[in-house]
Amino acid sequence: MKLAVASLLIGSAAAFAPTQVGRTSTNLAVNELDLGVTEPLGVYDPLGWLETEPESFERRRAVERKHGRICMIALIGQVVHANGIVFDGYISKSMGLKFSDIDPSCVGGKVLGGLTAIPTAGLVQILLLMGLIELAWLPASDYSGDYGVGWFGEDIEDPEIKARKLNAELNNGRAAQLGILGLMVHEQLGGELPIVGQM
Repeated sequence: MKLAVASLLIGSAAAFAPTQVGRTSTNLAVNELDLGVTEPLGVYDPLGWLETEPESFERRRAVERKHGRICMIALIGQVVHANGIVFDGYISKSMGLKFSDIDPSCVGGKVLGGLTAIPTAGLVQILLLMGLIELAWLPASDYSGDYGVGWFGEDIEDPEIKARKLNAELNNGRAAQLGILGLMVHEQLGGELPIVGQM
């Protein structure tokens, strides 16, 4: 029994050991494997995909970057809306529905929370905008993450500064993914959170 427990512990500890892999780079002039690396873990790859499927790394990194960006926006939106900061006016004047009438919660005890209160035409507009952004402005086929808009409209030429900012973006995106998940879980559990207030 002791041998089985020891083997299990050693095997699980190996999942957190940094993996030695070849270098992958994109047109950002920085090494993608160096981005998002947080000590003491190094390159976190517990399933060994960098060795078994290295051709998929760029796509996975692009998906991670995009999900992080979306979650950063979602987290800010959740905190702002939950604190009662909403647009003035109507989301649908014909229905008499104001922005302030929309449930500020992510799920609000319903399957999709405040989304269920938005009129169908509004949801269609949101989905069309998302499709336009995904297909035309920020295409999923561009794995570099550099969509030509720059950092607050400014191109960063220095590779060291660009690497530092991309590293911060990846780590902040990871934190935001956990943050928005945490908000949704707390919302289901109920109670009060310091930043958001009553759930």
